[in-house]
Amino acid sequence: RHALCLHKHSCARYCVQGFVRMFGVGYAVQAAVRVLSSLQASIRSPRRLLSCIINRNNLSLAAFLGGFVGIFKFVSCFLRWLRDQDSELHALPAGMCFLAGLCMFFYPSWTISLYLTLKLGELLYMKGIEAGHLPCITHADSLLFVCLFVCLFIAVMEPHNVKPSYWTFLQRLTRKRFGMMNRRALDAYGTRASQLMPDFKPQLDPQYCLMKHE
Repeated sequence: RHALCLHKHSCARYCVQGFVRMFGVGYAVQAAVRVLSSLQASIRSPRRLLSCIINRNNLSLAAFLGGFVGIFKFVSCFLRWLRDQDSELHALPAGMCFLAGLCMFFYPSWTISLYLTLKLGELLYMKGIEAGHLPCITHADSLLFVCLFVCLFIAVMEPHNVKPSYWTFLQRLTRKRFGMMNRRALDAYGTRASQLMPDFKPQLDPQYCLMKHE
């Protein structure tokens, strides 16, 4: 290993261990999602459970995570040997901006790519503040959280403007209860809340209704 490398073992072992560890994590996560999504069928049929665990489709997330970490560590060590110095700038060609980012081909995901892009922007912004090149915006973190939570409330008032994958996620998370709101009552606010499900009419008990339910 190079004198500037912080890992204890050789660079080759360091890179391979990182790849194998994250490959296993990715495979386990993908398999767990498949098992949970078809839990009832898996309980009835052990063969179905085995097919969820041993499935070539589980390799996509595993290849992405393993390749991303493995390539990042390999390029970082390679640049230390090549330049005989360590630098934070090594993360740019090694990480999400170039080589390791190519592993997104194994598991294309707008969510992950958007998260990595925003995280990169956050890190660059913080570095700019430390260097005195960028201003520090007061309560910027609070404003960011407010903007993120707006997406949740838009799903209540304007579900037709929400990304379909996010709507499906909310439906699965709440066992389809998120779509059982009486959005026809929200149409009075002018957001066309019932546009996504215009024919849906919740079964309400008149005993507990303050107003007559149509």
